[in-house]
Amino acid sequence: MGNPTLHSIHVHPVKAFRALPRQEAVVEPWGLAGDRRWVLIDDGGKVVTQRQQPRLALAAAGLLPGGGVRLSASGRDPLDVAVPAPGVTVPVDVFGTKVEGVAADAAAHAWCSAYLGAEVRLVHMDDPATRRPVDPRYALPGETVSFADGYPLLLASTSSLDALNSLISEGEHASEGPLPMNRFRPNVVVAGTEPWAEDDWSRVAIGDVTFRVARTCGRCVVTTTDQASGERGREPLRTLGRHRRFGNELVFGQNLVPQSGGTIRVGDPVRALA
Repeated sequence: MGNPTLHSIHVHPVKAFRALPRQEAVVEPWGLAGDRRWVLIDDGGKVVTQRQQPRLALAAAGLLPGGGVRLSASGRDPLDVAVPAPGVTVPVDVFGTKVEGVAADAAAHAWCSAYLGAEVRLVHMDDPATRRPVDPRYALPGETVSFADGYPLLLASTSSLDALNSLISEGEHASEGPLPMNRFRPNVVVAGTEPWAEDDWSRVAIGDVTFRVARTCGRCVVTTTDQASGERGREPLRTLGRHRRFGNELVFGQNLVPQSGGTIRVGDPVRALA
């Protein structure tokens, strides 16, 4: 293979909404700037994602100056939502982890609830430096994360996707492939590596920024959701179950924790450090 490079960058201003492609991004200790600082919760405080609401794939959130978001979806007028003023926090249950956030205004709740046809609230993480530690089983002291599933960044590679699509083409649900990378909702996509090379990385540099590889990424039903239609199929979980089962997890991609700050850019060299 050639020299590995950063192929693409993606941020998700509201967790579970459509990804935004970026040519560059600032790396903060808890993830890419603007990534998953907002989340929807139900009336019990639990996060609402594409697991429960695949239609979220069709909603978009643009970034506004100061950290606000512009919500948009087909058939609805866009809504600008400002970062809420510091104040009373609300509990957020992120897959069993309790986190505090600050609720947006009533207009934001109404917009999101009307879109989904279910009562939800939009919540902002005001202080990612203190609100949510990374899972202590895989963290170093002081590491924190936004409203991402568990880790600051998710890395995937184009060669591994090609290899997976080749396996899908040989299976009983071949008609569902090939799958695009957006099924896996990564933050950074690397090109120019051997398939599955990232399985063996423990540290990696993208440009001048270094990252620790915390652990592999176990995949869920969201990967079966067509990000352009919201419809669900059976792949890639069927094929991952046959070829990429590690313990109880079906694995695609690696979870990263930044070890330094800086800006990453599409085209940056990518180097496995260990």
